[in-house]
Amino acid sequence: EWTPARWKQAQAVQSFIAERGAAHPREVDAHFAHGKTTNWFGGSSNASTQLLDGMHYRGLLRVARRDGGTRVYAVRDAALAVTAAEIDARMDALIDLIVGKYAPLPDASLGQLVAYLGNGVPQWKDARKAALARARLRLQRARVDGIDWLWPADERAESRRWKPDSQVRLLTPFDPVVWDRRRFELLWGWAYRFEAYTPPAKRKLGYYALPLLWGDRVIGWGNLSVAAGVLNAQLQYVEGRAPRDAGFVDGLDAELGRMRVFLGLDK
Repeated sequence: EWTPARWKQAQAVQSFIAERGAAHPREVDAHFAHGKTTNWFGGSSNASTQLLDGMHYRGLLRVARRDGGTRVYAVRDAALAVTAAEIDARMDALIDLIVGKYAPLPDASLGQLVAYLGNGVPQWKDARKAALARARLRLQRARVDGIDWLWPADERAESRRWKPDSQVRLLTPFDPVVWDRRRFELLWGWAYRFEAYTPPAKRKLGYYALPLLWGDRVIGWGNLSVAAGVLNAQLQYVEGRAPRDAGFVDGLDAELGRMRVFLGLDK
């Protein structure tokens, strides 16, 4: 939560931007000289940039345009009041969107994601508890090995639509399949961790390990690098060795080929 002093800073910046119609963070920093501050990653950022980001998050500013990728801010017009019924409907829609992206979800993971809406829509954070209760009644569920799993009300778990293909895919650490570490361990029986910020001596999987999906199983991980224009793939497998199935070998070759194209290595 912001302190009274921080709100006073924000009000001054809001007035400054209102007078100009729109302002680049550079102009705000030059006028107020807020100095430097520590950012989320432990580095140094302009305090003005962080303040503007916080004002945008709280609905005080909007992005008028971007100059070279940098946000240029304008004052946001006051929004119309939203009724309690409209808030409930919007929260339900947000939760359905989340479930559609991440399902099937363990019940605990659904609760975690709904809790995050306190950051996504802080103005409606008091509506989260009731919205979660409605979602648990609305969604389909099944208990497997003592864990309640939930998925969209209009999806049939037995549909042929969900039959996995035989492709091999390297997934990013933040892919919807990977992001929920709780679900990952429940489905595949091993722990994936994103270790880019882990000291090298303590890493188990690698700096930027990519989970390796084959069909409906995540069977290992890969660390990729490029040297002298050549893609190097260091792959590790949960069972200690690569599958001998010819379909896997062909699928892995195809996936590494797609990665070379993505990185611009195959002209």
